[in-house]
Amino acid sequence: MAGGQGWQRETVPATGHTSSPRGDVGCSHGRQPFGYSGGEVIKFSDVDGPLVNPVAIAAFEGWNDAAEAASGVVNHLGIAWESTPIAAIDPDDFYDFQVNRPVIEVVAGKTERLVWPTTRLSLARAADTGLSRDIVLVHGVEPNMRWRGFTDELIGGLSELGVETMILIGALLADSPHTRPVPVQVSGSESKLMHGVGSEPTDYKGSSGIVGVLQYMAAAADIPTVSLWASVPHYVAQSPSPKVTLALLRAVEDVLDVSLPQAELPEEARAWERGVDELAQQDSDVAEYVRTLEEAKDATDLPEASGDAIAREFERYLRRRGDNGDGEF
Repeated sequence: MAGGQGWQRETVPATGHTSSPRGDVGCSHGRQPFGYSGGEVIKFSDVDGPLVNPVAIAAFEGWNDAAEAASGVVNHLGIAWESTPIAAIDPDDFYDFQVNRPVIEVVAGKTERLVWPTTRLSLARAADTGLSRDIVLVHGVEPNMRWRGFTDELIGGLSELGVETMILIGALLADSPHTRPVPVQVSGSESKLMHGVGSEPTDYKGSSGIVGVLQYMAAAADIPTVSLWASVPHYVAQSPSPKVTLALLRAVEDVLDVSLPQAELPEEARAWERGVDELAQQDSDVAEYVRTLEEAKDATDLPEASGDAIAREFERYLRRRGDNGDGEF
């Protein structure tokens, strides 16, 4: 997903103002939104009326997005809900275009459009999703510079929209066997946000990507925030990784205590695991390595922890048995 365009396909026509990205990254519908103006860096459009108890779900390509599993959640929901693009951050001050290059599309020899790497917001209304609140989806590329200015702009924009909670999603490479449930670590500004998520709160001290910075700064701006990080098996780090994306989607369900559309993700996750099994069987060294990871994982999962996991899954089933789901994986 080069350039962070994701599902929105928000572009600059090649026949338009393409000499500079400034001013060309936002929506071009021209309508002034209800009470939202944005600053010089982020502009809103196509927001009709105040939002209903909005929640933001955000993911960023790059360091925070192993196998594109995290951005895959936001893309998946954007497609399922047919979310409407409402804003984009002007990329000039935050992105190095030699590192994150714009994407140009040429069709039949004609240059059709140009997409600049940036961070885009789209809106899924409660009336369209069947949820009790509106969802703001944030899909971006991790900025290359001026992170403090970037977080100020994004958090300011979300505050202007009235966002009440922010869910940040990340994925990292780890020594995790593909045959076991995907570990999802959780941290947050309030313990109630982490209640019911299928993981123990995590301890960490080390380098941070933009997801960690946003988590800290959003909490400082009085936006309750929870961060979900899933482990991607490092020996199958290629994208997509539907099993990891599905695990993150279910963790988001746990935070919101709702059912989210899964579509074909469960079947894609099963097919992905079968494919990795077949590849591992073709290489004895890889197969032996996977067995070693499985033994280590099983040794650390105490029986009582397995019992707790079963209890959580049963509680999940009871909460959502009235919803139309796609089955469990």
